[in-house]
Formats: sequence, C-alpha cells, structure tokens
Amino acid sequence: MSGSRLAPCALAATLLPFAVLPTVLSAQSGAPATPAVRADAIRVDADPRVSALVAGVSQERLQAIVTKLAGFGTRSTLSDTVSTTRGIGAARRWIHDQFRSFSPKLQVSYDRHPVAQHGRITRDIDLVNVVAILPGRTPRRVYITGHYDTVNPRGTAGAGVNNTGGAARAAGGDAQMRPDMNHDADAPGANDDGSGTALTMELARVFATSGVDFDATLVFVTWAGEEQGLVGSMAHAQTIAAAKTEVTANFNNDIVGSSLGGNGIIDAESVRIYSLGPEDSPHRSLARYIQRVAGLYVPSHTIRLMAREDRFGRGSDHSSFTAFDFPAVVFREANENYNRQHNSEDKVEGMDFRYLAQNARVNAAAAASIALAPPVPQVTTDRGVVTLSRGLTGYDAALQWQPSAGAAGYRVYWRPAWSNDWEKSQYVGHVTRFTFPDVSIDDHVFGVAAVSADGHESLVNAYVSPVRRMQPVPLRK
Repeated sequence: MSGSRLAPCALAATLLPFAVLPTVLSAQSGAPATPAVRADAIRVDADPRVSALVAGVSQERLQAIVTKLAGFGTRSTLSDTVSTTRGIGAARRWIHDQFRSFSPKLQVSYDRHPVAQHGRITRDIDLVNVVAILPGRTPRRVYITGHYDTVNPRGTAGAGVNNTGGAARAAGGDAQMRPDMNHDADAPGANDDGSGTALTMELARVFATSGVDFDATLVFVTWAGEEQGLVGSMAHAQTIAAAKTEVTANFNNDIVGSSLGGNGIIDAESVRIYSLGPEDSPHRSLARYIQRVAGLYVPSHTIRLMAREDRFGRGSDHSSFTAFDFPAVVFREANENYNRQHNSEDKVEGMDFRYLAQNARVNAAAAASIALAPPVPQVTTDRGVVTLSRGLTGYDAALQWQPSAGAAGYRVYWRPAWSNDWEKSQYVGHVTRFTFPDVSIDDHVFGVAAVSADGHESLVNAYVSPVRRMQPVPLRK
C-alpha cells in the first residue's frame, strides 16, 4: 500500500502503537511478531524497474500525440468515419496503428459495440474503443484509460452555453439531442481528452518496451462515446463483468494536461484524484495507494485526494467501472479552464506538456506497482461473510483472509474508527490469520494487503462492517 518494497527483514523502523494496543501482537501461526511500523514508512531504495518506467515517459512524445489528435479537427463520436484526415474514424485508425507500432507484445484491437439510438446517440452506430493489451503472468487486469472522442455542441446554430464546461444547452434541452447537431464542427479536444488519450498511449509504449514481467495484465484503452454518457466504457465494462473478468484497478485520465486555470491560477505541481466512497471502498483504497506510491517515485508532484466520485455534477469513464464494483479512480488536472472545454478553443496552445508528463509518471508508478504485486487478499468467505471476529476471548481483534496467489507474505493495517486513512501497519509473514489481543473491533478499522517476494504490496482490503438491514415494524390499525 505504501509503495515501498519492504521485505520482512527490513522492518527496522518502529513506532509505538497507539495507547490501546499492546506492544506485542501475535500471528496465530506461531511466527514471532514484528514491530509495528508506520503505514507510510517508505524505503528510499525504490524498485529500479518502476523507476525506469517513470523515467521513460517522454514529454516530447506526449506533445506529438496531442498535436496529432487535435489535427483531426474533430473526434466527435458521430462524426465522419470515412475520411483519412478528419473525424473519429481517422483518429481511431491512427491510434490503432500507433499502438501496433510500439511493440509486438501489445495485442491491439478495435473493441466494437453496435449501439442503438438512445439519448445523445441520435442514430444507430458502431461505437469503437481502441484496446492494447500487454499480457502478464495472470489474466487479472489493470486498466489505464482516457477517452479519445470530443464534442462541440456550441458549433450548432442556436445552441446555448453553460459556464461549467459541460454540454451546451439549447432552448428546451440538450444540444447534443437536437436532430441538426453539427457533429463535424471543430472540436480539437487537445486537453479533453487528448491529454488522457496521449497519456494512455505513451504508457502503453513505455510498459510494452520495458522488458518487465508483470504479474497482472495491463490493458490500455481509448474510449469513444464518453461525451454522450460514457457509452463506450459502459459497453466494455458490462461485457467484462458478464465474463467475470478480474479487474484490480482502472486508472482513468480525463483533462490532465493544462496547468493554467480559467481563473488565471497556475498549478503545475499537483493533480486531483477522485474516488467513490464510502471510506473503505476499493476505489478509495486505490486512491490512497496512488498517493503513497507517488510519494516515492514522483515526490515533487502532490496528489490531492477528493472524497467524491468526480467533480460536482460531472463524470467520466471510471464510473462505468465503479458501476460493476471494479476499483476505479479518475485523474483531473488541478485547476481547469472551462472556457476551453467542449468547444473549438480546446487547442494545443492551452496545454502544459511538462505537467502532463508528470501526471503520466504518477500513473506509471502506481500502475506498475499494482501490476507487480499479488492480487488483493479477500477478507470474506465465499458466501460474503466478513472474516473478522472477537476471537476466542471475545475481546480480541481476530483477522482472517483468503490466500492471494503469489503472495510471499501479508501486511495488516489499522486505524481508529473515526479516521479515514491507515495510521499503522505490521508485516505478519506468510500467514492467513492474525490476532490483536485485547483490541476492540468496534473501535478500530482493519485491513490486509498481500506482499510479493520483492516487496510490492497489493491494495489494502478493509474489513467492512455489514450494514444492518432494518425491517418495518408492523403497527396495529
């Protein structure tokens, strides 16, 4: 979770437990207990493989990709599909060819979905995402994504404008639902979401040419149909959910390439990460993981965690993943310029490619760390019962979990029940149960992460108290 590569013998740093915890904790396997350590204790010797991936991100390549994407004029989902130089068809063919050129290791394909007319999709279409898969040792997936489609409702005569950068509104409704919507109006989409598309493509190149053998399979996707209601990502997510695909994480990137906000404020040193709650959801676990890993590999870039699924009243493709309980977050630039969204002014001149490269490096570090780690340990039975109890005495915190394939050991985490982030952790060895003597499970939250032989940790899976389902009380008439 911390992004460190701590082996059991490396846990030399100690921190006194908070008052209610004894200084000696016990693993029920009989293995000797190790000292408690801070959850954010990070070694300075970062994994050189991950460091190389981070260093491999090219600002120049990101700029070249965004420039090419903007050069298609528009990438509107319902724009021209035949032209070789303009419209979504030309854009997706170029993205596909670029993916193929990076490495023969990438399995590149068009992810096609026959979408019926509905909502902002005003005619039946074949919606096409572009996918590049880097196979790992296991089929479980880590996604890095951005949407390549753009939109400009303001290019339609009579369409109104709102001041949040959202879809333009016409009198009486949504401009994108008008029959005379001009889908070929200029919509260069350099930042929204050429920035996320370029980041996804560049990381596909960096990962595929790295020579690193990942445990997880990396999946790089550029979505279509985002501007019409997350259509492409939702079609994909419902397909993989039906196939019972294991998804460890979705790193979605949408508007991550400009450091100058519309209010004149410049912030090139931070990025926002939004994640759906509650506090111990897998999405929040992913967000915390990213923050800690970034602190090790990209320490100059501040990760600002946002306790909501996305910006107020707005959304992006990660929500298609959260809809099926796949862990997902969205990266957003620190300070947006709404005047350069969903119109003809979202041009390359508004970009800061140094900033975009930093955001790409954060994605690279966290995605690589998760892909090198074992799967997340399960803390419920096969029937969904949480495996946390009060132990034999009735007053202990007795943790159990199911083993994770490839794990060399496990780290348990804990915090007071009112806190929203882990405060302490302890490596407990290669066991699947652990007991905190005389510690109340009512007063603390616990979690567990799997650790690989080289020290990479999975996401933390928390023991979540089930919600009591109340029944109506029958009242006499």
